[in-house]
Amino acid sequence: MGEAVTATGQCLCGSVKIFAAQANTSVGACHCNMCRQWTGGPLMAVDCGNDVSFEGAEHITCFTSSEWAERAFCKKCGSHLFYKLTISGQYIVPVGLLDMPQPLAFDHQIFIDEKPEYYCFANETKNMTGAEVFAQYQP
Repeated sequence: MGEAVTATGQCLCGSVKIFAAQANTSVGACHCNMCRQWTGGPLMAVDCGNDVSFEGAEHITCFTSSEWAERAFCKKCGSHLFYKLTISGQYIVPVGLLDMPQPLAFDHQIFIDEKPEYYCFANETKNMTGAEVFAQYQP
């Protein structure tokens, strides 16, 4: 995986600002059914760890999407803000929201077993099935 850097960003309307002290420079794609339903395609995101804060938190709406995670969006503009693992408190943030130092590396894909046939990426990446993801993150 990439190095950890400080990153800031905001939602589309600017009502929510994000501050991540340790955003990873590795970009991943999640192909799970929930991410594709949430975003309309694969979720392209970076792991921002636990040290994440927000300005404009009153504009954030959270939704418990599974037993192990919640998703959040800006209730003013609808921007997807994060996917948060409830056990570890780890934030996964859509890469497009963040002002990240370059270069970024797209180097992993998860829930590859749920990826539909109608798209593919040319990048060579580490590919994990849903079962492999659950095995890695469960205590």
